[in-house]
Amino acid sequence: MESDKVFVVIGGGEAGGKAVQTLREEGFGGKIVLVAAEDRLPYERPPLSKSYLQGEPYKSEGSLQDEQWYQDHDIDLRLGCRAVSVNRADHEVQLDDGTRLAYDKLLIATGAQPRTLDVPGADLAGVHYLRTMKDADALGNSLESKPRVVIVGAGWIGLEVAAVARQRGCDVTVIEPNDIPLQASMGSRIGKFFAQVHREHGVSFSFGQGVTAFTGTSTVAAVVTEDGTETPAHVVVVGVGVRPDVALVDADLLADDGGVLVDEQMRTADPDVFAAGDIASVDNALYGHRIRVEHWANALMGGKIAAQSMLGRDSEFDPAPFFFTDQYDLGMEYAGWVDAQAAGDPVIRGDMDASSFHAFWLTDGVVVAGMHVNSWDEGIAPVQKLIRGKVRVDPTRLADTSVPLSDLIPKD
Repeated sequence: MESDKVFVVIGGGEAGGKAVQTLREEGFGGKIVLVAAEDRLPYERPPLSKSYLQGEPYKSEGSLQDEQWYQDHDIDLRLGCRAVSVNRADHEVQLDDGTRLAYDKLLIATGAQPRTLDVPGADLAGVHYLRTMKDADALGNSLESKPRVVIVGAGWIGLEVAAVARQRGCDVTVIEPNDIPLQASMGSRIGKFFAQVHREHGVSFSFGQGVTAFTGTSTVAAVVTEDGTETPAHVVVVGVGVRPDVALVDADLLADDGGVLVDEQMRTADPDVFAAGDIASVDNALYGHRIRVEHWANALMGGKIAAQSMLGRDSEFDPAPFFFTDQYDLGMEYAGWVDAQAAGDPVIRGDMDASSFHAFWLTDGVVVAGMHVNSWDEGIAPVQKLIRGKVRVDPTRLADTSVPLSDLIPKD
């Protein structure tokens, strides 16, 4: 009987929280155990580098549940507990307190961990990473005195933190080994746009330099780069990417990209083990290859699909990844997947100088990815339709703002 089944979910982020919610919404009557390393209920991470770091009260996107919901739906919460091993043969998870949990179905949604810098002084006080609410609390408190802030890495986290720090009155320098921000994910033209936005708000950049050391006695005082320059700092934020947390996963379930190999239903090669969120390397039919996405919307979708798969049901997988960013008065939404370096410059629709435009990346004339900046009238929905429909478009018409994007989408 289903009521005798035990489903264990490891991970207290968006994927794990959404999976637990979906299991109950879909009518699962068995036992659900949620194991979360943090001592708090599952929560959404996007606000941590945006509004929450700005000092606003935490507010989720509305997709996860409060404490009363977990009580009402009889969820066995193991908060502040870390799973240390999974024995697939015995269908058992061991926790760091010695507890052993038997499972019938297991979802691993352990997310990702920040990549750390292995340089002298990396353990000095004042050197921050941002992944959890506890991290955001510590960093937010450190910004109250309006210190000199050095950010290592000009990716999305680095730029969002730079925006918040400037808005809180801090002096900000961003150090980036590439020549522009966001070079790997957005390419040259969009990267230069974001660099200009930050310069206009008073951010200084040091490009083409890696970090070799942090100096100071007990607290960081400066950041040393490869050319020997020492940039004074009271607070350092390191944002150089993340790595999937797959410590619990056996090697035979791993993909070449370091994630967990799953199909579009979040199923691994083990019929009783599923994976979702940042660790899931998903076979994406739209793009014809595997994609591992480290964004909020993907985690929520993956958690829902994994839960339905655990119940033996198939779900519709949205193959076009989505994410967003807020920096100063700039809002951006992005959909799709592209190798920006290989694809070259995108087609621009609108006015980049006025910070209101769309950008589209095409492969063989087909839209594979797109974004908009402060272009809310048309927004991201038509971009997603163009991507999902594998629409071949005329770049000239795509760039022409007198041609509504809806006119480029084939009618059903």
